[in-house]
This record gives sequence, C-alpha cells and structure tokens, in this order.
Amino acid sequence: MKLILRTFAMTAISALMLCACSQTRMAETPSPALSTRPTRIILVGDSTMAPKSGYGDALCARFKPEVTCLNLAKGGRSSGSYRAEGSWEVVQKLMASNTPFSQTVVLIQFGHNDQPGKPGRSTDLATEFPVNMAGYVNDVQAAGAQAVLVTPLTRRSFKGTQLQNDLRPWADASMKVAADKHVPMIDLNAISYSSVQAMGEAEADTLAMAPPPPPAALSVEAGDLAKTERAGAAKSAFDRTHLGSKGAAHFSAMMLKELLLVIPNLQAHVNAGNR
Repeated sequence: MKLILRTFAMTAISALMLCACSQTRMAETPSPALSTRPTRIILVGDSTMAPKSGYGDALCARFKPEVTCLNLAKGGRSSGSYRAEGSWEVVQKLMASNTPFSQTVVLIQFGHNDQPGKPGRSTDLATEFPVNMAGYVNDVQAAGAQAVLVTPLTRRSFKGTQLQNDLRPWADASMKVAADKHVPMIDLNAISYSSVQAMGEAEADTLAMAPPPPPAALSVEAGDLAKTERAGAAKSAFDRTHLGSKGAAHFSAMMLKELLLVIPNLQAHVNAGNR
C-alpha cells in the first residue's frame, strides 16, 4: 500500500513539474501577434528629405515592403512652420495609433529654412530652434514612439575647392537637443559634408535635380538661397541644395547606414540588396 501511495505521489509531482515547465516556455515565447506586427518609420523635415526633391523616398525604398515608411517631409518648411501650418498635427494623429506596429521611429530634420532671411519660416537659433526641436522629441516620446534627430543635409556650394557649411550651427544645436533628451542622433550634416568635399564641385553638381547650366548662366549661389528654397515643392531645376535621383540614392544609402547604427533592430527590415 505504501509503495502504491509513493508511486502515486511521485507521478503527481512529475506532472506538476512538467506543467510548470510548459508554462515557463510559453511565457518566454513571444506572442505571435507581437512578433508579426510591422515596423513604421515616419520622416519629418524639409525639401532635402521630401518627395521629389530629397532623399526620403529613396530611404523608404531601402526597406522591405512590410515596413510602413511614410515620408511626410515638406519643401520649404522650418522647425517652426511645419508645426504652425498643422503638418505636425498629422504626425501626432498617426502616432496616436501605435498599437498595430511593433515600433514607430520618427526621423526629424530641420535647419535649412530656419536660417535668417526667410519670412514666416526663419527661427532664432538660440531661443526658438532648440525649443522647437525639443518639442518634437517630447511629443514623439509622449506617444510611445522613438525620435531620431537628424542634422541638416549639407548644401553643395563651393568657394574654389572648399565646400561651404553655413548650416553647422543648426547641426550643433540639434545635437545638443539630442544629448539633453537622450535620443539617437544622426549627424548627417558632418557626414554629407565630408562626402561632398571629397568628391569635389563637378561631381557634386551631378547630384542635383537637373544638369548645371553653362558657367556664365549659373546664378544659384549661397547668397540667393531665399529664392531657391521657397516655401513649397522644389522646382525641377539645377541648384546645390535639392537632389535628383543620383543624389537621393547617394544620401539615402548614407542615411540607412547611420540609422542602422542607432536603431540596430531595423536591420532585419532592410531589403537584402541594401544590407
């Protein structure tokens, strides 16, 4: 009788242990619903990122089809005007519905149109631009998404053999906001500057939306930026700010490399040919 009871007790204990192990394995296994939710990337910025004039669409194309990549950058916008006109409200409404996605990453790049001389768009570098950028980060974090600040893409204007970089102060301001807010930063300004400086003016001009006119007719210079970077979609003409297909391919490859360094889990969502 004692042998029978001992056998029964051992059998019951074994069954309980098996059940507990099974429950542990179930807890450690990610839910299929969670593991299969898609990733979403939202691009916010100016014409150097926007469709038809920037690198944004080319960057989106480097991800697998199941990634929702939305290029909401708009030509001529600054860190102030993008929010003032209601464009940021559109982004906020999108971020309010994060549940269908495993993660939402928001890339934010401003600076070109925050510079002086652009009525209705220019912002003060010391008192307005950093506050605007920090506000975007705060809103993204409040929505449970991941903000990534991006410094402004370099212009491609040379003086002799030296590439000019009047956007660096805005890049530095963006970097300080990222450091203060503890969010990832991509210093696209420094990386693109080094690349364009290395290739020289003639090669850099091939990155534009259209071929350069004859030297005598070339009037797009750094001092005339207010005319070439108007508040709206960039015209399909030569300038040293906006990008054609070659420029978009060049800088989107650069951006993808840097993005994967700061958000490594996006690597699994990149098209095989772009890894």
